[in-house]
Amino acid sequence: MDRSAPAWGQALSRDDISTLLEMHDWKSWRSIAVNWGLVAASFALVACWPNPLTVVVAIFVIGARQLGFAVLMHEAAHRTLFSNRWLNDWAGNWLCAYPVWGDLHPYRPYHLQHHAKTWTADDPDLALANPFPITRASLRRKVWRDLSGKTGWKRFRATLKRDLGRSRGRVRRNFDAGLEALHGVLITNAVLLGILTASGHPLLYLLWIVAWLTSYSLVMRIRSIAEHAMIPDPGSDLGNTRTTVARWWERLLIAPNYVNYHLEHHLLMTVPHYNLPRMHRLLRDRGALGDACVTRGYPGVLALAASRAA
Repeated sequence: MDRSAPAWGQALSRDDISTLLEMHDWKSWRSIAVNWGLVAASFALVACWPNPLTVVVAIFVIGARQLGFAVLMHEAAHRTLFSNRWLNDWAGNWLCAYPVWGDLHPYRPYHLQHHAKTWTADDPDLALANPFPITRASLRRKVWRDLSGKTGWKRFRATLKRDLGRSRGRVRRNFDAGLEALHGVLITNAVLLGILTASGHPLLYLLWIVAWLTSYSLVMRIRSIAEHAMIPDPGSDLGNTRTTVARWWERLLIAPNYVNYHLEHHLLMTVPHYNLPRMHRLLRDRGALGDACVTRGYPGVLALAASRAA
């Protein structure tokens, strides 16, 4: 135990930290396979039983898995997806980021600045957390914009503008801007469409597009609210970021790949995603999370987000 470490750090031995930092590539392959498996199951559900209910279920499951791929891209940005750096970046882009129109290489410096400058004027994600809490009516309007596709269409235009090199400020693409920046998203989505066409169900690809425009927008919003909005102490390691203890259905539809353990991720950002639950249990069981920002369930987070008086 390091007595010079912060209180939470004193709860973890050097052996604990060494174990938490261990990378197991097979677990990352498992995460990728589970995410694509759930996407495939959603396509199969609608193919076998095409009706409005199965379509809605598929759209929400696929949207959550699209967030899951963005989370795995985030893992690759920290170089914790695979131990081999080439494989880490290749899989982070071609199996995770490109299919959901992300790109690891410009994302990495952007995101690492967020870790280095959390809750300062230089934090690129500050605007995502600052507006909250808001009124219930305002939250309902945001949810409607997400589910109606308005947010997704806005993101589509902004991402296209960014990749073509026409953005300015923090969202600009600093390299490889132009038509070549679209190669990854076009190739991976063409492969997905090709697989569905070969299976005899090309129209199922519309589920991927509709989810990206709707449910993906919603779960991204919920994630950003839960991670940094309405926190008790921006200057504290345990108070500037939130962990949300998620139920099984929340892990399926809102918080894929252990993204809900965001406090632990900020404490030790090179802990692989599959080790974050163990880190949470160690800190909790040793009494290190007594003053931490930990919320049970996403409904509680959203209630807090909509707690401003009209």
